[in-house]
Amino acid sequence: MSSELLAPLDLAFWHLESAGHPMHLGALAVFASAPGTSDEETVALLASRAAAIPRLRMGVRDVLLPLGGAAWSEDRRFDVRRHVRLVGLPGGDFATEVNRLAGELMERPLERGRPPWEMYVLTGTEGGRFAVLVKLHHALADGMRAVSIGAGIFDQIADARTAGERRVRTVPPRSWMPGPHQVAGFARDRIEELGQAVGIGASVVRASRFDLWGGSLLTASSSGTRRLATAVLDQQDVLRIRREAGGTANDVLLAVVAGGLRRWMLERGELLPGTDPRALVPVSRRRPGAPAGSGNTLSAYLLGLPVSEPDPWRRLGTVRSAMDRNKAAGPLRGAGAVAVLADRLPALAHRVGAQLAGNAARMLFDVLVTSVPLPRSTLSLGGSPLRALYPMAPLAHGQSLAVALSAYGGQVHIGLVADGKAVPDAERLVECFPEELADLLRAAVER
Repeated sequence: MSSELLAPLDLAFWHLESAGHPMHLGALAVFASAPGTSDEETVALLASRAAAIPRLRMGVRDVLLPLGGAAWSEDRRFDVRRHVRLVGLPGGDFATEVNRLAGELMERPLERGRPPWEMYVLTGTEGGRFAVLVKLHHALADGMRAVSIGAGIFDQIADARTAGERRVRTVPPRSWMPGPHQVAGFARDRIEELGQAVGIGASVVRASRFDLWGGSLLTASSSGTRRLATAVLDQQDVLRIRREAGGTANDVLLAVVAGGLRRWMLERGELLPGTDPRALVPVSRRRPGAPAGSGNTLSAYLLGLPVSEPDPWRRLGTVRSAMDRNKAAGPLRGAGAVAVLADRLPALAHRVGAQLAGNAARMLFDVLVTSVPLPRSTLSLGGSPLRALYPMAPLAHGQSLAVALSAYGGQVHIGLVADGKAVPDAERLVECFPEELADLLRAAVER
């Protein structure tokens, strides 16, 4: 049985999980049904393709070394039927019911005794459409790796794999009784990593915020419930604004999130915070051509979302300037490098310190905003074309909101995951993002 040690950051995500804070990523894919294809055939096709992805056959087991560590190991009892399920929706609006049910399913932690992923085919009574909800534990994949794994269910990627997939080199099995050379190697690696962690940790502490913003909208105790809300932006509008303002399309999207939050807060009659809320903006450090077994490779930038600025064009300028400073400093500086710090700590620190680390998230940021890149090609499942794909990010301890964005088919799809009690009007919040984009576009045209 092949095995592969969990990288330190993967181990951190594994131990950060609790019943009220499941640590899985998600994606909600909406398809137009191909004529003559039954729901059962769709489920069977999805299951066969998922079973053919080696990474989805791996579970987690403890190991002797490193102390407190764990390894990915192929599950000999793997049964894909325990992971892929068909769920019928009740009558009503398809989009509304899909979001409602997907939110409920995202509340449930993945079963830890088997490979940590699930897929659900959601079908409605109106016909013509169906959705697939994918849940992958964050220990299994970061956003980019999740796309790489999940893409294997689509016709185009599955067909290419069947036609000429290169054999993936697996990691040789690790003995439960390490030899003296392994012990020495582990000790040497840990000393080097701890030395690197000291420098990164100092920058994290210096940039951490001890004067916590007390806004209950974005930071609240977890109720264990989840609400999913979705929205669509016109990608051409985003690009037109970027061409006028400079910077990147991601700067525009971050400004849209800031303006949407401001609009939502004012509608609720909330006082705008004296200190702008912080967004954690993940940054992938994955190298091109990284091996298939690579785990999470992340850092992040911290960004003050300028919700106190009333002018949308100035908000965009503020976001762009702040992101330029972040990029100039690099992903290894400041509190946003907390993921890099986690990658330098020994396994035992993650096992015993997970709860402390999780509670410290509130000192670093108020909301997660992440952009997940998708393949640019047109995708389908069993001949059913993909119409939309909404990414979903997990909520950290003390956070009530996570915003994820992906571009596909000329649109930017927004998946908003919220604590159901703290943000009961998530559907209204997500509607504010297209409204904010429209304001930015008007400002760009008038310049």
